[in-house]
Amino acid sequence: MNNIHHTPILTRQQCSALRGIAIIGIVLHNYCHWLGLAVKENEYTFTFANCRRLLEVTFSPDINYPVHLLSFFGHYGVPIFLFLSAYGLVLKYEAADKPVAPSPSAWRFVRYHFLKLFKMMIVGYVAFTMVDAITPKPFHYTVADILSQLGMFNNLRPDPDHVIWPGPYWFFGLMLQTYIVYRLLLYRRGWLPAVLLVAACWAVQAVCDPEGDALNRLRYNFIGGIMPFVAGLFVARYGRDLGRQTWLSVLVVGTVAVVVTSFSYQLWFWTPLFVCAAAVALVKNLPASVLATLDWVGGISAAMFVMHPITRKIFIPISRAGDVYAGLLFYIISTIALAWLCRDLLRKIPSPHLDKAAQ
Repeated sequence: MNNIHHTPILTRQQCSALRGIAIIGIVLHNYCHWLGLAVKENEYTFTFANCRRLLEVTFSPDINYPVHLLSFFGHYGVPIFLFLSAYGLVLKYEAADKPVAPSPSAWRFVRYHFLKLFKMMIVGYVAFTMVDAITPKPFHYTVADILSQLGMFNNLRPDPDHVIWPGPYWFFGLMLQTYIVYRLLLYRRGWLPAVLLVAACWAVQAVCDPEGDALNRLRYNFIGGIMPFVAGLFVARYGRDLGRQTWLSVLVVGTVAVVVTSFSYQLWFWTPLFVCAAAVALVKNLPASVLATLDWVGGISAAMFVMHPITRKIFIPISRAGDVYAGLLFYIISTIALAWLCRDLLRKIPSPHLDKAAQ
């Protein structure tokens, strides 16, 4: 059993700034990788041709080079969110000042977190489906598509690339799975179950065809995201703060490692760990003014996530027609504005409550 007695290494503002970094990466990636000119990412599968193309545009950069980088690396905002999720769960449920008993039952724990996710997801999903229906090339939904999104189990269906719409909403199913895994396998347990789980998930992926359907389906689910999740759990339980110079060294080494590991199939599985290390080190070295700005962005990160598929569908034609950065700028401005409004709307919707006394 774990009880956290030390001072957390990340403050609330630093955690919020990390959410800001993560959502900026995700939002920009999800726009840029839709552009035909962009270098495609290795997220669910590993295609060495994508790495080769990144090298080509790096050695011969053009005006769209930032688009290539955001398309290739931006999706690594997801591991940062997974890291922060586990970090927050440990501080919320395992800190020394938290009562050991009665603990919430697994059912109540999962139900509570499902409702929290659903409250956020349903607002964006309803708005997106209406916009999608009245804009060019609407998605053809089946009853199974709708129900699996509402139940947040569409990650488990065959061919997730083509049944999850809007595409970024696969993240809700992933988060629900990590909550279930945490409560059933990791909650108030020692380090060994977590290490064994990571090893098992890595081994299953390591033997897959780098471009195969099996790997693609695995990485849409918790198996593909367990490493940064467990990293957040370990940092919350056992982490100690480092000096500023040490954090600066972690930032440099972590950033280099992210790039290097991105070019090898087996090392690529560990890239999210270096992403999280570099991101934490970054917020530890940022000036107060930049940290405050990212903190503000982090405060609307949930709303930005649910709103950005809507604004992407509307403004992506501008970039595809040739005005790449004009469309991107419209997208950024409108996403932030809608997120600001959405955050206020979400606050008006009643939140679920976790009754730990009722088992």
